Amino acid sequence: MNRILLGLAMLLSTVAFAQIPPPQLYDQKTDKLIDTEVSEKVEKVDLSKKYAQIIKTEELRSILKVLASDEMEGRETASAGQKRAEQFIVNKLQSFGIPQIDREGVTDGYLQKIPFTREEWGKVKLSANGEEFIHLRDFYAFRSVNMNLPEVSKKEVVFLGYGIDDENYSDYEGVDVKGKVIMILSGEPTDKTGKSWITKDEKPSSWTSNWKKKLRIAKEKGVTAVLIIDQNTGRNIGRFRRWLVEPSLTVGKPTNEVLETANSFYISPEMARSLVGNAKKLAKATKKIIKKGKPYAFAFPCDITLEQEKKQALIYSTNIMAYIEGSDDALKEEIVVVSAHYDHLGKRGNEVYNGADDNGSGSTALIELAQAYAQAKKDGNGPRRSVLLMWLTGEEKGLLGSEYYVNHPIFPLENTIVDVNVDMIGRVDDAHKDNPKYIYVIGADRLSSELHEINEAANKKYTQIELDYTYNAEDDPNRYYYRSDHYNFAELGIPAIFYFSGVHDDYHKITDTVDKIQFEKMESIARLVFHTSWELANRNKRIVVDKE
Repeated sequence: MNRILLGLAMLLSTVAFAQIPPPQLYDQKTDKLIDTEVSEKVEKVDLSKKYAQIIKTEELRSILKVLASDEMEGRETASAGQKRAEQFIVNKLQSFGIPQIDREGVTDGYLQKIPFTREEWGKVKLSANGEEFIHLRDFYAFRSVNMNLPEVSKKEVVFLGYGIDDENYSDYEGVDVKGKVIMILSGEPTDKTGKSWITKDEKPSSWTSNWKKKLRIAKEKGVTAVLIIDQNTGRNIGRFRRWLVEPSLTVGKPTNEVLETANSFYISPEMARSLVGNAKKLAKATKKIIKKGKPYAFAFPCDITLEQEKKQALIYSTNIMAYIEGSDDALKEEIVVVSAHYDHLGKRGNEVYNGADDNGSGSTALIELAQAYAQAKKDGNGPRRSVLLMWLTGEEKGLLGSEYYVNHPIFPLENTIVDVNVDMIGRVDDAHKDNPKYIYVIGADRLSSELHEINEAANKKYTQIELDYTYNAEDDPNRYYYRSDHYNFAELGIPAIFYFSGVHDDYHKITDTVDKIQFEKMESIARLVFHTSWELANRNKRIVVDKE
């Protein structure tokens, strides 16, 4: 009896064991499945290493040659060239077998369509006493703080000191400015030692640091227009030329927005003296204010005519998205975002700003990452969490594509655990000209200590690149942490890491071309981005947010 029971138990044990599949083991050299009965000593393949090897120098070069070609015309937001770049990227995603996204807010399976208002000057006119002054020579005006001002003529202008209304000093006290044109000085009054009459020390007040403050108080007082004397008119026209001349984009459709700032013109000192007609009177008024710290205003006759007209148009651009659904039912609702902007500066006349490094390099790396993730998914080794790769538009116009996404997310932001952002990874800056194998890492430890540690560990294990944290310092004067798309995620409390190789002499110039890209460097960084994002997508626990 006991022998029968023992035999039966052994038989059942053998059957049960046979029903448990052996672990899938791979030969590290051939990546082929091997029989565990033949060898139990071969280690399971490192999937992160396996799929990172899909990212290759020659493929990066091939892709970037297209994205940064003259055919793409510099990929300016909502341009025909950017539309061609969009189609090229979508074609790549389809060739990798990445399925379309079937969710509200997605068009054509891969695109998030974004409305933009394109704005530029139609007319900016200022004439006085029979003389026509020239915009961008004698004066300049910012569109962002001006509403349309139909042609208006006045017979006098009021010189109103510095245009300040503060409890310690007020140019407006006792002066009627409603419906009038006023002329003011930039900055604030200081005594002969350099101390502000407002703050009583050498530190300037907000009337100097907040340049819109004077325009707001002028609007409250009913001023028709403000003429601001700028001692550095010529230099500032050059400095701000991009914002003064080039059309601007804002997210959303055109509106008749009522601004809280009075219409304004920044005028040269020479133009100011011409309007007053008495240079000595203007100089004496300024000296009186500085000497005594008391306001001094006067009205002077001036037959002046002003006009400002802005032109607006509704245009559309797109964020491009590739979604790799997670394989773990318990984790796939969580999203790892990997981003890069694919727009650049476009054309100026016949000159093309190809933007090979900025940010053709990041966009190209993202295409290779998409291929690696797609292959892993195809092989049945896809990431446990879902991965959303995004090529963002409008970064050069003010991080607009990422701004739109976080305000109109395709996947819930509460499920978005991180943004891994890649912006300029193909060149070397002056600080590393003798050691190109480096990358600046920015923001990783701002919200999550774990994100920093994960990237450090991935680099130590796989790529051994020098990780430079110079620009991660909170007092970094360049403020790069705030200047790429990851910041719109970080601002909402989503941990973000930003990979950046620094600026160079060709930054935002027509000389940022493919022939100057260091593809071996680019390959190493792209692989590090993959390793870090792979770990984020496969670890058991969501990374912690342990910093404010």
